[in-house]
Amino acid sequence: MIPVRGYEGQRVAVLGLGRSGLATARSLEAGGAQALCWDDGADARARAEEAGLTLHDLTRREAFEGIAALITSPGIPHLYPTTNPHIARAYEEGIPVDNDIGLFFRSLGGGEWDEFDQPPRVIAVTGSNGKSTTSALIHHILTEAGRPSQLAGNIGRGVLDIDSPSDGELIVLELSSYQTDLARALTPDVAVFTNLSPDHLDRHGGKGGYFAAKRRLFAEGGPDRAVIGVDEPEGLFLAGQLAEGPGDERVLRVSVDRKLSGVGWNVFARKGFLSETRKGKQVASIDLRDVRGLPGAHNHQNACCAYAAVRTLGLAPKVIEEAFHSYPGLPHRSQVIGEKGGVRFVNDSKATNVDSALMALLAFRNIRWIVGGLQKEGGLAGLAEGLANVRKAYVIGREAEAFARDLGVADTEVCQTMERAVAAAAHEAEPGDVVLLAPAAASFDQYDSFEKRGEDFIARVTALLG
Repeated sequence: MIPVRGYEGQRVAVLGLGRSGLATARSLEAGGAQALCWDDGADARARAEEAGLTLHDLTRREAFEGIAALITSPGIPHLYPTTNPHIARAYEEGIPVDNDIGLFFRSLGGGEWDEFDQPPRVIAVTGSNGKSTTSALIHHILTEAGRPSQLAGNIGRGVLDIDSPSDGELIVLELSSYQTDLARALTPDVAVFTNLSPDHLDRHGGKGGYFAAKRRLFAEGGPDRAVIGVDEPEGLFLAGQLAEGPGDERVLRVSVDRKLSGVGWNVFARKGFLSETRKGKQVASIDLRDVRGLPGAHNHQNACCAYAAVRTLGLAPKVIEEAFHSYPGLPHRSQVIGEKGGVRFVNDSKATNVDSALMALLAFRNIRWIVGGLQKEGGLAGLAEGLANVRKAYVIGREAEAFARDLGVADTEVCQTMERAVAAAAHEAEPGDVVLLAPAAASFDQYDSFEKRGEDFIARVTALLG
């Protein structure tokens, strides 16, 4: 646990009592603050009370008297589309509002660090797609290289739940836009921006607000090193804003769209090969085509970002390449479930938007595509480039018929349920085909989460594989 510093002897309100909220309350108490907890859900309040935490009804008129700060969970809107009423009240009272990420960066350093030969460092990863895989891959590489590290944030453990870091330890954080947007302190040593595509636009007041939330990770004086995906205009802009000149090696540019030139520090992938260049010369190359846990151009981008991040720490290319080959992949992200009769079954339930689903379609050939769910803003036109790889689409979801009409795939079957879709795709698949779950939609019309949707797919496939 990381005890929260700076609120000793003060009353701090905690709004939202899920995983991060409970961890925040415990860390505040460990740091000497009085955590006063509230959630509008009765079940969440009951769990907090059972855990021995103090409940504090924020709906009361006098609720904010004597409160030093309000710490809110990332999922609670603090501005758009409508400010949560408790947060709005804190704004009115002039009470600072923060989240667990801000508390983490504020509290990470301790007196014991004076005795360390090397202070612990933080690598923080954000972006629209690939940040989970990139974060997990960085952590995997560090582990394989024998470097002590912890994985936390939007993946793994809550940031305040991690162990107090040891001498020279590395903390790898995956951070969503919800987390970076509100955090009052953001000071990673290495910051990674994978890419940007429209997502969560209602929460950020549009694409500009969404990018601004991501960009905050690089704002407070800038990290020591910045790894920036430059395949979108926003990434190019961000890299340009951070660099002091063409050869500034504090900024590492990453691409899977083109060969990067120039005298700076570049990492790019073309035709399945990762290349690193510095001062205009190639210094390393890795063949990614046979790396089973990282299929497709989108995973090659993740590999480039992870490679760049750990290269800033001095890891050798050969060490990184060996770690790539032992990386097992993350659940629900291009996860190979099994193979039977020459047919592969791949779970990419995390492909909840058009961009991530397109990347999955471009990663495979001869696809039997299980798709559908709660369609997001912007429609499905962005999938067009990948449809040439689709043999047939099997559409799930409560609005499967309407979804199928918008899809643009000539051979389409409305299945509605995962059970019917998996059975139909497996029955019709031929050797060399890939049965791919890449929904291009949210899961909430039928499932509580993309994880539950992926688990359903896995269970159906596992039963078929026998």
